[in-house]
Amino acid sequence: MWNDNDTPLAYFISFRSYGTWLHGDKRGSIDRFHNRFGDPYLPRRSVRRAVGETCNIRKWNLHALNVRTNHVHTVVTANVKPELVLNALKASATRQLREDHLWRHAFSPWADKGSKIRLWNERSVANAINYVLNGQGDDLPDFDE
Repeated sequence: MWNDNDTPLAYFISFRSYGTWLHGDKRGSIDRFHNRFGDPYLPRRSVRRAVGETCNIRKWNLHALNVRTNHVHTVVTANVKPELVLNALKASATRQLREDHLWRHAFSPWADKGSKIRLWNERSVANAINYVLNGQGDDLPDFDE
């Protein structure tokens, strides 16, 4: 089934962090504010919360979200251009990381640009959702609890 209008059914949006991995990786992570022996590792929850809240506020349908150690995958239905979705998600994630005192730099934690794949039919949306939720390897441990 093909979507015969000019608007994709959803976008598969992905973006990467500048570092090797995000805080919360099972290998552990530190920054200059959390670097004493025995300090707890920093949580990934901030990025998940920011993406969810942004989609909710803008009335975008967040079909799938997976925050990995060095990148974020989403499947989102939005009635705007994919560049706006990508920029909004990266900006809100950065803002939340700063509010949670997990990112104190003036520059963004995210690499420039990102992937913005248009999903034109229900099968491509379902495949992207499956990839985001099930195609990323083992679940990451939840260090936030």
